[in-house]
Amino acid sequence: MECTHHFKQRMTQRGISKRMVDLALDYGKLESNDKYVLRQKDAVKLLSELQDSLRHLKKIIDKGGVTVVVNGESLITTYNCDNQN
Repeated sequence: MECTHHFKQRMTQRGISKRMVDLALDYGKLESNDKYVLRQKDAVKLLSELQDSLRHLKKIIDKGGVTVVVNGESLITTYNCDNQN
């Protein structure tokens, strides 16, 4: 989306970064068909989910990566990437 001059001014005045705007657009709820709202309680829940994802990503790194084999909509098998290299 294009940022208007007014939008950029308000970001600066209110201490809202571009990344915060991106998070609101990505994870906020669309209200009244013209605004995305990421409330504090939703941000807290998202943070918890992301921390859990970070924990799992660290485990994947420790394993050298993870491969998942699929066939259409079926999960066939999975293995550590280190085992196949």
